[in-house]
Amino acid sequence: MRGAADPRGAVIVNETIRYALIVLFCSAVGLVAVLANRLTERVKIPVALLVLVGAAVAVHTVPAVQSPSEPTVERVITIALVLVLFDGGMHIGPSRFRAAVVPILSVGVLGTALTAAGAALMLHYVCGISWFPAVLVATAVAPTDPAVVFSVLGKRQIAGRSSTILEGESGANDPVGISLMASLIAAGGLSAAGFASVGTQFVLQMVIGLAVGVLGGRALLVFMRRVALPSEGLYSLRTLASSLLLYGIATLAHGSGFLAVFVAGIVIGDARAPYKPDIKRFHAALAGLAEIVAFAVLGLTVDLNVLVHPDVWIPGLVLGVALTVVIRPLAVGSCLVPVRLQRNERVFILVAGLKGAVPILLGEFLRAAHIADAERLYGIVVVVVVFSVLVQGSSVPGIANLLHLPMRTVEPQPWEIGVRLQDEPEGVHRLHVAPGSAAEGCTIEGLGDRAGDIWVSIVVRATGLVPVRGDTELQAGDEVVVLADPELHDALADLFGAS
Repeated sequence: MRGAADPRGAVIVNETIRYALIVLFCSAVGLVAVLANRLTERVKIPVALLVLVGAAVAVHTVPAVQSPSEPTVERVITIALVLVLFDGGMHIGPSRFRAAVVPILSVGVLGTALTAAGAALMLHYVCGISWFPAVLVATAVAPTDPAVVFSVLGKRQIAGRSSTILEGESGANDPVGISLMASLIAAGGLSAAGFASVGTQFVLQMVIGLAVGVLGGRALLVFMRRVALPSEGLYSLRTLASSLLLYGIATLAHGSGFLAVFVAGIVIGDARAPYKPDIKRFHAALAGLAEIVAFAVLGLTVDLNVLVHPDVWIPGLVLGVALTVVIRPLAVGSCLVPVRLQRNERVFILVAGLKGAVPILLGEFLRAAHIADAERLYGIVVVVVVFSVLVQGSSVPGIANLLHLPMRTVEPQPWEIGVRLQDEPEGVHRLHVAPGSAAEGCTIEGLGDRAGDIWVSIVVRATGLVPVRGDTELQAGDEVVVLADPELHDALADLFGAS
């Protein structure tokens, strides 16, 4: 006689199948998101929006797909933002940051506050929303996301300081917006005492976050340079763990953990360290994955039934248009008045302030705090983001061409040549020939006459190597590896930099 089937085995099999389906679904979504980048090159719609809309439709039409809980959403998006901000800081680096520090801080902090104030006024007087919810929604939609801008531009890279300002603005205004929203929700309303509390908490979070970022970034740099690890794969994992550690330290100290990781990324951005190129590629890939995950998770929280209500999509559409054509140009434009910029760069910064994941995350904060009419407010924020990315974002490439903004096409370079050394090389300078620089049009022999005792070892042009001879003439865009005394770094930078 055969024994009865063990129900525990059936449960285990069912759980295994369910988990396999989850893994299959998540990997398929990730693969589709990666391949969708090819589509966005043609339609000029960032893949993040496609993921957001796809997730929202899936949770609305597929019964097996459920919205995640509010704590889960906040935790996932928090980790995603830490990864994105740390990579963004490394991409900027201290040299680019110093060149645009004034506009970055003025636009990222003051510009964000002015944008929120203008949006609150519009929501209250035009849409009839009470002051406190109007301020909350305005604070949610104030931060920008330059990653969406550069996703729309595809392979084209913007010249000048406008790209640095846009990247730095987002890195600064994301922590600013998150800190302001947390302080406003904690205050529970608008009053003199509430504003004093919000101001105190905001300054405290910014100061502590900045301090942890600077000190932590320097400590991390020493850690990276002096402590060897047994495997090269561990070096990237060390910076990942360190960035999360800095977020935790700053947050526990009642500071802005997001600002801390962004500043730490800037501190180590240009510094040389073992396996630094591998570390930067690792974090760039993580940041790209984090952005896709963030929009997928946030898309699962969107209720399409709420978005179709007139009291949701109409205020959202009105606010989106106002932010694009009135509020941001006035708020950010006033901050850029004392900054020396070309007119086309200035205009591009004003029109390229697109919204991303952070506004939707801040809208999720409203739902988690159980603010009155939170679902409607959250829907308004989602409509603003969709309008910004879809309508405003699709026009960015055309506006850039109309403004004759200097751009260059960056083709992927899947092949590389290089050597690895046990000790740090001294006097190795990796330089780019800027258009209009003294190095442009100069021969290798003439370069030595101008710079002194140097040795040009590698010249890369477009996608290939150029033979290094005395009569080889350098062109704008060439990448040159020079062996020279470390004290010649500033002289070489002046020689290769734009006049």
